[in-house]
Amino acid sequence: MKTETHIRYLPRAFCRLFLTALFLFCLVKPGFSQSSESSMAQENRSFKGPDAAEKRIASDSAEKNTLFQWEAMTPYYDWKDQLYEKYGYNYGIAYIPAIAKASESLKTMDDHASSAVLRLSGIWELFGRGTDTTGTLSYMVEHRHHYTDEALNSFHLVNLGNVGVSSVPFDDDGWHLTHLMWDQSWQNGRFEIYAGFIDVTDFVDVYPLTSFWTDVSNYVFSVGVATIDLPDDAALGLAAGAWVTNTTYVIGSIEDRNSDPNDPLDGFDTFVNDHEYFKSIEIGWTSSAWEAYYLDNLHLTLWHVDERSDQNLEDGWGAVLSFTHTLGEKWLMFVRGGYVEDAGSLLEKSVSIGGGYTPGGMEALGVGSQLGFGVNWGRPNTTVFGNTLEDQYAVEAYFRWQMTRSIAITPDVQLLIKPALNPKDDRIWVYGLRARIAI
Repeated sequence: MKTETHIRYLPRAFCRLFLTALFLFCLVKPGFSQSSESSMAQENRSFKGPDAAEKRIASDSAEKNTLFQWEAMTPYYDWKDQLYEKYGYNYGIAYIPAIAKASESLKTMDDHASSAVLRLSGIWELFGRGTDTTGTLSYMVEHRHHYTDEALNSFHLVNLGNVGVSSVPFDDDGWHLTHLMWDQSWQNGRFEIYAGFIDVTDFVDVYPLTSFWTDVSNYVFSVGVATIDLPDDAALGLAAGAWVTNTTYVIGSIEDRNSDPNDPLDGFDTFVNDHEYFKSIEIGWTSSAWEAYYLDNLHLTLWHVDERSDQNLEDGWGAVLSFTHTLGEKWLMFVRGGYVEDAGSLLEKSVSIGGGYTPGGMEALGVGSQLGFGVNWGRPNTTVFGNTLEDQYAVEAYFRWQMTRSIAITPDVQLLIKPALNPKDDRIWVYGLRARIAI
């Protein structure tokens, strides 16, 4: 059934959540105001979130408050700065190993899993560098591999019987194109277009703690609260964003739903011939500076995905409402909810509530130590799993220790309550550890 015939049935609870978030947004004074100067993104104003290539490269290179001072890498970072100033080119290299151990698992399944990802990314400002109209080529390539029988991203679903994914990018598919795209920006980022092989998680439903590399592990606390039927990485498509006013923005996109990051060139064929697309539109309000618009942010994301005959999935649609607000100089809170009709997401309804604490203040968000926590309620998608599964719950807390400028360690603990595909365990503790080495 088509999107237009369903949209009037958006649940009342979702509408009440929207109105409550709007009221709070207007009532509470933000802790990170329009006049704040963000050190991490002043030269990288964009509609893309904090985990996009240029934002991550900038934050990895930034000075940080660290547990240990190690000056040996300072000449290297100075050289990278000179390379960017002279040629407009910057790059990042990161290696992220991760491991998880569960208190219980399904019969015959391992109670542990481990994977790692090598990330190679870069940006090259080829047009208008230093002006208010710029054109930038951006790329990211990854090698995803695992050290145990089961890759980490399938550990929750396959080994534990929880309808969900943890550590989504920690797969085992080898070399993998994440994105290769052109970014055209006008009026210092007031208008922006992305075209090419894009990663929709860079700009769809962005909020501060979304990153699997530096922040959360459980998908219910990331993009779409596990209710969006997202295309894979390297989806051939187009996205555009515009600031309608100084506080209101709109972002829209259309991408190939059948993308294959291991064979990205096949996307030209599937985009032109299959006509199976993912479309999104997002409208948001913010009282933060443009370059950190995802702080003090209220946005509504609507999306639609076409029918996929080879997977026997109808066309479907969904909505995500997200409210994020800073409290003082170091705390932030979020309330996020998602709903889907017919499409192939993991959860049909989902609500996440939580927050974060940044010891160095909001200006250091993503470039230093970080505490994050959240609670989620989720209902498995009946289109995918049928009508027999019960609701499930998840709790997560992590702390990222910035050991040196280049090395971060993130211990993580999750509590899975009533995992829907596990008939014998009502509660499962999952203990995780990530390391991130980025230069």
